[in-house]
Amino acid sequence: MKPGKTGLTRIISAGGYSLQGLKSAYRNEAAFRQECWLAAVLLPLACWWDVGLVARVLLIGSLVLVLVVELLNSAVEAVVDRIGPEHHELAGRAKDMGSAAVLLALLLAALTWVLVFIDYAF
Repeated sequence: MKPGKTGLTRIISAGGYSLQGLKSAYRNEAAFRQECWLAAVLLPLACWWDVGLVARVLLIGSLVLVLVVELLNSAVEAVVDRIGPEHHELAGRAKDMGSAAVLLALLLAALTWVLVFIDYAF
């Protein structure tokens, strides 16, 4: 076990690092900014919309999932870019897989919103 902060101090430090990560992603990643704005529009709609609790959790959860996956994809890209600028098959594969994960999260969110809309509108 490495020495360092423990208890409440560690939790507060971890929270600070998390906020730094969110700020960095928003500042440096256009896709994350776009997804944040999409969430900023859709989250109030999910709260306002007269749907059941489970449907509301699905709507909000699908948006949060997109942001989480985008953060992980950005982290993978940053690490790959840090290693070096030269093309390497594994680096390209890692970036493509991260991008595919974001695509799947976006498709899941879109499907969730469409199905909840159909279920409650008709």
